Amino acid sequence: MKINDNTNISLPLRNLIALCVAVGLGIIGYTELTARLTSLETSRELHQADLLKKSEQLPTDQEQFMLLEHIASQVESIQGEMELMRNNNVNITYAMKDIEKIKESLEKIKDKVRANGSHWWNRWL
Repeated sequence: MKINDNTNISLPLRNLIALCVAVGLGIIGYTELTARLTSLETSRELHQADLLKKSEQLPTDQEQFMLLEHIASQVESIQGEMELMRNNNVNITYAMKDIEKIKESLEKIKDKVRANGSHWWNRWL
């Protein structure tokens, strides 16, 4: 069989249409697959770039973050102590009022003893 530009090929029309449709579907499938791969590769590259950018911290930045964490823990403990001091302040105020009442009572007792003119220890002598 000799093939040249005058060679005739007989092919049913439905086979020709099926062949064209198959080639078209193959081209569309390849294009979609290539676009999806490109999209995934771009997404991966962007993600890696973000991770690298976030991991590039200078030692001074790391030190500052550590200091901030330490200071935050100190602030929390100071807040706890201040809560306790508020309660102590209420207790101290209440105790001061009681002490003032005791002073007043003691002064009244002293005045009664002075009014009697004798001290209790003189009775025992």
